[in-house]
Amino acid sequence: MKPNYRRCVSCRQIATKESLWRIVRVYPSRQVQLDQGMGRSAYICNSQECIKEARQQNKLGRSLKTYIPEQIYQRLGERLSASIPEPQANE
Repeated sequence: MKPNYRRCVSCRQIATKESLWRIVRVYPSRQVQLDQGMGRSAYICNSQECIKEARQQNKLGRSLKTYIPEQIYQRLGERLSASIPEPQANE
């Protein structure tokens, strides 16, 4: 089976669907949530630069055609900090 490719709304780079984070505007409630639900979707890289640029220039909001709550950006930031491995101390 061929891999599914998607484009980051911030840096416009193409990557596999599994390597990007999905933000969904759920139909018909128009609520915005991460990873699950059916409706209009946008994808973003898991990098600080992409999240920062998407927030400053409202790229997610324009792509999903709705207001993006601050909690979504906070949760993306939490995910980013959780995915970065801690530096190991030299023994």
